[in-house]
Amino acid sequence: MSVANVQPAAALDCANAMSTPDLNACSEIEYKTADADLNAAYRKALAEIAKTDLEAPHDPKSFEAAFRKSQRAWVAWRDAECEGLMPMFMGGGSATTGAILGCLTEKTQARAKEISERLTPPW
Repeated sequence: MSVANVQPAAALDCANAMSTPDLNACSEIEYKTADADLNAAYRKALAEIAKTDLEAPHDPKSFEAAFRKSQRAWVAWRDAECEGLMPMFMGGGSATTGAILGCLTEKTQARAKEISERLTPPW
């Protein structure tokens, strides 16, 4: 999701943003930060999974495959929830983009926390 005519991040004062384009741009920045944090948690979890010495069917390869499958399913759910359902609640309008981005950010932050807590040894 990209916001047209987004000002460079340095030019935005997100603490005092008032216009819809600025609010949307700030929401997009917040979502991108959350997404980067999620990707970092995901990579760290994969590295921890690779270090496990469990035996089949809980061996590192099977563990990684299950984790990747779970993450793909979670992304599909998050996107359907935020990009598909949120516009229905909003009824369209200028606040929809910000609501979608807020939903994506909230769920992405929660998932990053969940991954960090659940997939940090010891299990």
